[in-house]
Amino acid sequence: MSDTADTEQRGEAPVDEADGAPRRRVSRRSLLGWTGAGVALGAGAVGGGVAVASLPEQRSQPSSGGEIAFYGPHQAGISTPVQDRLHFAAFDVTTDSRDELIGVLKEWTAAAAAMTAGRDVGEGAVGGLAEAPPDDTGEALGLPPSRLTLTIGFGPTLFEKDGKDRFGLAKRRPEALVELPAFPGDKLDPARSGGDICVQACADDPQVAVHAIRNLARIGFGKVAVRWSQLGFGKTSSTTPDAQTPRNLMGFKDGTHNVAGTDTAALDKHVWAAPGDGQDWMTGGSYLVARRIRMHIETWDRTPLKEQEDIFGRDKGEGAPVGKRKERDEPNLKAMLPTAHVRLAHPDSNGGAMILRRGYSFTDGTDGLGRLEAGLFFLAYQRDVRKGFVPVQKRLAANDALNEYIQHVGSAVFACPPGVRKSGEWWGQALFGDKR
Repeated sequence: MSDTADTEQRGEAPVDEADGAPRRRVSRRSLLGWTGAGVALGAGAVGGGVAVASLPEQRSQPSSGGEIAFYGPHQAGISTPVQDRLHFAAFDVTTDSRDELIGVLKEWTAAAAAMTAGRDVGEGAVGGLAEAPPDDTGEALGLPPSRLTLTIGFGPTLFEKDGKDRFGLAKRRPEALVELPAFPGDKLDPARSGGDICVQACADDPQVAVHAIRNLARIGFGKVAVRWSQLGFGKTSSTTPDAQTPRNLMGFKDGTHNVAGTDTAALDKHVWAAPGDGQDWMTGGSYLVARRIRMHIETWDRTPLKEQEDIFGRDKGEGAPVGKRKERDEPNLKAMLPTAHVRLAHPDSNGGAMILRRGYSFTDGTDGLGRLEAGLFFLAYQRDVRKGFVPVQKRLAANDALNEYIQHVGSAVFACPPGVRKSGEWWGQALFGDKR
């Protein structure tokens, strides 16, 4: 193998033998940009060549700060310590070509590996050909990875939609990937529900999370389209029990009794799909339920403190269960009202069912009636939706006193495959039956 070929395989820029300067490569996307946009190159072409913008002195380099490993047996962003910010997007697949969809997933995986390491997508945001759009949108230039994680999931409609097996995947749909039943009180907006594919971007910097989703949407343009998305702030749960428990917009600590990201036994029991659970390609993955929950916070803010605490079953300051002193004291469920949220959601009230929560608060302007469009973007991972979210939510929807102040307005469910173990593999590879 030549020295040039070897450097290209490693992803380094080939060096011009005459002066040792980096020689610019022409990326496939750049070439598509010229031909697809019909750019006239005549004025900048000399002797059949193309005028190339000069290189900046420094290209964006990976940062060692705040990096979470992309490769591994499980996808990052599930049991990972919860970051401060969220950009969640659900996509519809607009192509009918299985090969084109696979191509998008391969490109997305490469981009995700780069961005989570703090690197540019493809050839980068600057220093490329002036006649072609850059591979990276550039708003994260100079920013560290900020613990960015990208987690992908596949919705029921990717396997079959309107009775059609779109990509030859219908037989590979896991039994646990169920359509959620209609729960009492739901007022779901179809425009904020469902989706063929989801990507969850979590980071400590909102610009890093937005940059990630933006670049994936750009890569997939013409083959996938954003169906809906949600920005989130103020994490409302934690997978690190030693950290301070965050609060939701109602002012109460949320996620006290969550699955810990360090509790391997609990993760294996409640979160990760195991061999024999169903489809082999999901082993090591998890099932995600996403619910957009609107909070009627103006009404809540006029509710007496004692009533607020009775509704939750905890005190508002410390977060201690009724009759206890500390947040993590074992709750006495019978001391709470039968309609208390904690009592109804507790594993002891649901046959031991547990889910891993990664929710975020949101505010999206106003509803046109002078009220804040605010609430909780609820994210829950579990080994089986039928044994996790569904029975717990049935109990809550029927009896929870909190229902007077909240309403579920968006909903989706996804099968999140196991992690990408090494470079060269890609998201969904096992689902599509690719053994390479």
